[in-house]
Amino acid sequence: MGAEPESERRGLPVDRRFLLAVLCAVLAAVVSWTELILVVPERVLPHWAVASIALLAAAALRIRPRSRPSGPWRAAFALPALVAVAGVGLGGAGDLGAEYRVLDPAGPDGCRALVRENSFLVIGDGSVYAVNGVGFALPSSSWVADDNARPIAAGQYELTWGERAGVLVLHGRGGDPVMPALHGVDCD
Repeated sequence: MGAEPESERRGLPVDRRFLLAVLCAVLAAVVSWTELILVVPERVLPHWAVASIALLAAAALRIRPRSRPSGPWRAAFALPALVAVAGVGLGGAGDLGAEYRVLDPAGPDGCRALVRENSFLVIGDGSVYAVNGVGFALPSSSWVADDNARPIAAGQYELTWGERAGVLVLHGRGGDPVMPALHGVDCD
């Protein structure tokens, strides 16, 4: 006869692989409803993309579980997975047409400015994030612009850095204002 699985010897109702799948599903659920943006060299991963990766890992771990969890254990995986799927879907839909750009130059200690621009109907909007050395983007501020204006995409901005922080100044085109036009970028 074969040896008993370790989870049965310890009295655990599920194996480690399933528990790791639950952890990935919970992580995906939490991240999918945040503003987390991860910047990996030259690649921007918005919250819904990071959550998608965690959700795929959870699904891959569930493909061949050694034991078949039931009852509350099944719900421990299904509930966060469903929450994550909803968050990923809504986040991805909200990012349709959005553009992300990491701006040059970099600031002190490698701090970078990341911008997300979008437009819908006749209003443009954007957000600036401070990206620390690890690659996590922290929200700094946001703006609204008339007539679908995207000042970053149009090159209508100035980014300067001081010793500790940066200043992003946005310029509207023609008579289309950007409100507010002044934004701080601080990785501290």
